[in-house]
Amino acid sequence: MAQADALPAWIALFTGLAILAASVGELRAPGGWTKLVEELEASVALRFVTGFVTLMFGALVYLAVPWNSANWLAMVVTVIGGLGVAKGLLILAAPDRIMGLGRKVLGTNSALIAGIDALLGAGLIFAALSRLQTL
Repeated sequence: MAQADALPAWIALFTGLAILAASVGELRAPGGWTKLVEELEASVALRFVTGFVTLMFGALVYLAVPWNSANWLAMVVTVIGGLGVAKGLLILAAPDRIMGLGRKVLGTNSALIAGIDALLGAGLIFAALSRLQTL
């Protein structure tokens, strides 16, 4: 089990790895994220499960890493958890609006967004590994 002071770094590492892997998948086979949004729009059950899982993982991250103004990585991870909670609630409460927003944001720019996400994932991985080396 991870030490309490290392928990934000471990969560950032695995979140960064997931974001980077998803981005690479989209860059290797463009259009996957657009199809994902289309499938979510078409399935009430899939939207519900996605919203619920997003809400739960966001809550787990938020509760596992309390706000600590002395640790910037803990603050970032806490915000990521809070955003996960908000996103899950939006998917459950207003799926048509959030899916429409997702479709508009992706549009024809999925490669650009995947590239930005890859940089975000790599940044989280770098920050996490830097923090883990000092602990």
